[in-house]
Amino acid sequence: VQLQASGGGLVQAGGSLRLSCASSRRTFTNNAVGWFRQAPGKEREFVAAINWRGDSTNYADSVKGRFTISRDNSKNTVSLQMNNLKPEDTAVYYCAQSITASISANYRYWGQGTLVTVSS
Repeated sequence: VQLQASGGGLVQAGGSLRLSCASSRRTFTNNAVGWFRQAPGKEREFVAAINWRGDSTNYADSVKGRFTISRDNSKNTVSLQMNNLKPEDTAVYYCAQSITASISANYRYWGQGTLVTVSS
């Protein structure tokens, strides 16, 4: 597995979780990374992305102001801090590595996903 997502779990509405994406790929620190999610019966959707340097981010409207994406290239990790979670955030969350340094739609490498369940 080239990308490993972790940190999912069960949390009550209003609570917080921090997801982490780790990679052994040498190009991980040179490329943008994104988080996506897929809820049961729904298509996968974009959540957040960060460029290679960590100074440019993008968020889906549904998570703006609640989620924060960040990266630590010295540790080959990208994190997603999720606050004020809502039941509609329940999904399997995936991280993906882009083939570009800047944020784009060109994600080639995917992790296995981590389940986030938010109870009401």
